[in-house]
Amino acid sequence: MKNLLVIIFLFVSATLLNAQQNNTLPQVMLKTIDGKTVNTADLLKDSTPVIIDFWATWCKPCIMELNTINDLYPDWQEETGVKFIAVSVDEPRTMNRVAPFAAARGWNYEILLDPDGQFKHAMNVVNVPHSFLIAPDGHIVWQHSGFAPGDEDQMYEALEKLEKQLKK
Repeated sequence: MKNLLVIIFLFVSATLLNAQQNNTLPQVMLKTIDGKTVNTADLLKDSTPVIIDFWATWCKPCIMELNTINDLYPDWQEETGVKFIAVSVDEPRTMNRVAPFAAARGWNYEILLDPDGQFKHAMNVVNVPHSFLIAPDGHIVWQHSGFAPGDEDQMYEALEKLEKQLKK
């Protein structure tokens, strides 16, 4: 039992250290809600900032966050060119609920599926919602876990700061 705990501790420590040293978007294959395969590297092809938000249909804070972002997204997109992508971490058996769930809420951004959790694991996401702001060069410049009203303001401030850096 003691050896198992040591092994788990070493694995978790190595994973966290690797994430800190390699603060870039990993390349993982995901699915769109209509079944097409997407490489996460292609999410950066437009040379604009990207916000990636991990969520699940059963997560009430996720739904609050995504509804809030949906209301703000057209303005954010117009002002900064940002692309917002919601990545569902629903399990394979509930993945078929994601498309109608998002459509019923009128979410106007890209929805991707991570049914086996590869992308979630590669991004070191433990709990949802978890948001990342990715610079056009693939570097993660901001992240936030959880959601409470007002957190969207922090996200936008980080986006504005990145925009100012990109214009220099």
